[in-house]
Amino acid sequence: MKRRAFATALCLSAAMVGLTACSSGGTAAGGGSGTIHVLVYGDASNKVEKQLVDTFNRTSKVKVVLDTIPGADYQAKLNTVINTPQAPDVFFNWGGGSIQPYVKADLLLPLDDMIAADPGLRSNFLPSVFNTAVIGGKAYGIPMRGTQPVLLFHNKKVLADAGLAVPKTWDDLLNAVQVLKAKGVTPFALGGGDQWPTLMWYEYVFDRVAGPELFQKALSGDRSAWESPESKQALGLLKQLVDAGAFGSNFDSVKFTDGGSPALLAKGRAGFELMGSWAYATQQDASPDFAKKDLGYSAFPSVAGGKGDPADVVGNTNNFYSVLKKTKHPEAAAAFLKLMYSDEFVKAQLAIGNLPTTTNTEQFLGTSASPEYSTYQYDLVKAAPSFQLSWDQAYPPAATVPIHTAVQQFFNGKLDVDGFVKAMQALPAS
Repeated sequence: MKRRAFATALCLSAAMVGLTACSSGGTAAGGGSGTIHVLVYGDASNKVEKQLVDTFNRTSKVKVVLDTIPGADYQAKLNTVINTPQAPDVFFNWGGGSIQPYVKADLLLPLDDMIAADPGLRSNFLPSVFNTAVIGGKAYGIPMRGTQPVLLFHNKKVLADAGLAVPKTWDDLLNAVQVLKAKGVTPFALGGGDQWPTLMWYEYVFDRVAGPELFQKALSGDRSAWESPESKQALGLLKQLVDAGAFGSNFDSVKFTDGGSPALLAKGRAGFELMGSWAYATQQDASPDFAKKDLGYSAFPSVAGGKGDPADVVGNTNNFYSVLKKTKHPEAAAAFLKLMYSDEFVKAQLAIGNLPTTTNTEQFLGTSASPEYSTYQYDLVKAAPSFQLSWDQAYPPAATVPIHTAVQQFFNGKLDVDGFVKAMQALPAS
């Protein structure tokens, strides 16, 4: 997942700096003889990581110890330990800008030798996804979990009771806001307290208005993109939505990571939630009856006159495992990474609603928790002219806080259009 969900704790030292395994084993960074530590984002998908670790440990002399950090804290705590003796051997990330600083600091092991020994570590994944973790011509990550397009989820019962269809255009979306408000229902659940769910609205509206080129231009260093007419038009549409009451009045006090916004949708207190595809696994874990009967999903609506293709998607192309250069067991790490394209991995991910990007995924779609949902995602991603990586993952980690702060402050009225533009123009270079 991106940074998401609310389960599983990491055993931290009293100083909140060192990592301690939540099971028996040695220290991190391969310090313990016969163990490697794998650090992952703590959420509902951990059940698959635990399953794969158990599979690996049944036959390997070098054992994997799985450590987790709750999603809301993951990136900050990874940054804290990544260059210390407590660093993991293998760690979860989003590719792209999320690992670029670690590559520049020479902390990561290029995986080219592993791939030369086992070409399947590259050939068994969709190239467009695999290349997200290729930096400077070298591979630094192996895809894990699944592709994560952002979808517009809805409560089928709430929409049916309101006489609403799934919105296909921006005007449809605005109409849904008015209809649901009149019925005392928050139109869109938003975990604004986490900030990153708010960012998803910007990513889609900017894409629909300007196409993916505007963000790519900004990411490449052309700061003028943020003050373009298309950028200001997109911000105007977002303000229109906020002013219309689309998110209620207390969205900054609601979070996705503690289950707040998913519960609003599941309990019928909200009609929609814009969220990454992991929302299915989250609902399946917390509200299984709702996930089975009343959880709907669709693509983001089109914007009349916009340059963006309505088939474009935003989100995370995949999550990745990267390996620290100082691991004492690179061979064991390579053997563990091979499981990421195994049939067991694919079927286990599909069973919780995730969609792996392996070349053998399509043959197992019918075994997923919801074949209809998995097939919908697969077809959506396959047909997308553009799959835009989340802004806070495309930029390096130093830009995350400034991006999140700007998107939150524009939504809550603390920044106007010019203030938002200046904040984005001040982002550190990628």
